[in-house]
Amino acid sequence: MMASLVLPLAAREREPNSVYADRRARLVAQLNAPVLLFGYTGRENSSPAYVFLQEPNFYYLTGHNEEGAALLLVPASAAEKGWHGPNEILFLPPRDPEEEKWNGPRMSPGDADVQKKTGFATVEAFSTLKARLTDLTQNYSEVWTLTSHADDTGYPHAREWSAWITQAASGIALHDAAPAIGAMRQVKSSGEIALLTKAIELSIDAQLAAMRMVRPGLYEYQVAARMVEIHAYGGCETEAYSPIVGTGLHSTVLHFNELDALIQDGDVVLMDVGGQYSGYTADITRTIPANGHFTARQREIYEIVLGAQNAVLAAMKPGATLGRQGSNSLYKIAYDYINTHGADREGRSLGRYFTHGLGHHIGLDVHDAGEVNRPLEPGMVTTDEPGIYIPEEKIGVRIEDDALITPTGYKLLTARLPRSVDEIEKIMGEAKVAHEEKSSER
Repeated sequence: MMASLVLPLAAREREPNSVYADRRARLVAQLNAPVLLFGYTGRENSSPAYVFLQEPNFYYLTGHNEEGAALLLVPASAAEKGWHGPNEILFLPPRDPEEEKWNGPRMSPGDADVQKKTGFATVEAFSTLKARLTDLTQNYSEVWTLTSHADDTGYPHAREWSAWITQAASGIALHDAAPAIGAMRQVKSSGEIALLTKAIELSIDAQLAAMRMVRPGLYEYQVAARMVEIHAYGGCETEAYSPIVGTGLHSTVLHFNELDALIQDGDVVLMDVGGQYSGYTADITRTIPANGHFTARQREIYEIVLGAQNAVLAAMKPGATLGRQGSNSLYKIAYDYINTHGADREGRSLGRYFTHGLGHHIGLDVHDAGEVNRPLEPGMVTTDEPGIYIPEEKIGVRIEDDALITPTGYKLLTARLPRSVDEIEKIMGEAKVAHEEKSSER
């Protein structure tokens, strides 16, 4: 068993308060205007299975993972305009003893150690926010917040709080802070890289365990359950996304998550499963043969995808882009490789079966914030995930790894997880022998 399965990691780690304070200072200096953000309320999902996770932009700036908070930042130059308040205020809801009987204690603005815990010199009751905002409008006619978009999904967090600001401070202009925060989030701190690495290491453990257990006769959900168990035991608070385990035809469905099929002899099994550790997400995919041996055709397709991934890694460095356009496009490298190797049953090139982008940033969201076409810089962490999906052959292959961009190239954070056909078949073969020996002893 892997070490991480023996000794769980510490639960809910966070970066030092000074890191969050530095981010806040850089953001408000860049925008040179007030910033008002709201954390999630805890009522975004009424399911009994819901585990609270903070709004990621709010968490990125505060490290605060409790419900009902707000953040006000004011530029250092605000005093020149007549502002007499603090430059940073964290607003927290009051303590609710009855609620805490059910959900445990929460920080409150009156706690003796609240400044030390949060890293804010000024912590006030949420009920004072409206008065603070009213005072601010005497000096400023604009505020940066998270504004709603046409493609917003799920709970309307940005829309509701934008409306609250407009109602509380009539006539104030709202600007969207998401692009500026997203650009900051794309370049990871050393602490973020450490947390991402923990999520990735646990996800590698889960992928290895899946390689050793997959065989004909299991259900997709059994494979996913084993992987989720390893994440949770190691300290992940949740999955980075709904586990994707697809066998046969399901391997060609990009986000298949029904997990209801029986794994058949001769199938490939695609496993796109990643854990979330202390807010930070892994995203890893492996495609393996159900019986431990790729057919000649499956091996051909797999080798083409692996070749495309390696071609991308050879070009992955600062200045390259993940997007589809431009002379430094890593996507174009992957697509051109796939489109010039192999063919389908009709003799057509395989580029048509590469049906998604090459990769994305990972961080507090599995598809992390920021502009996908921004040239790569040291400190960014992205996926490299070419794929070929041929429904008529029931073959879907995706190989997905996580890479840290360095000053001269990249570091493959998932390097411990085998990618080659021979390595995968070796692991599965050894596991099959061990399983058969154990069965014969019964």
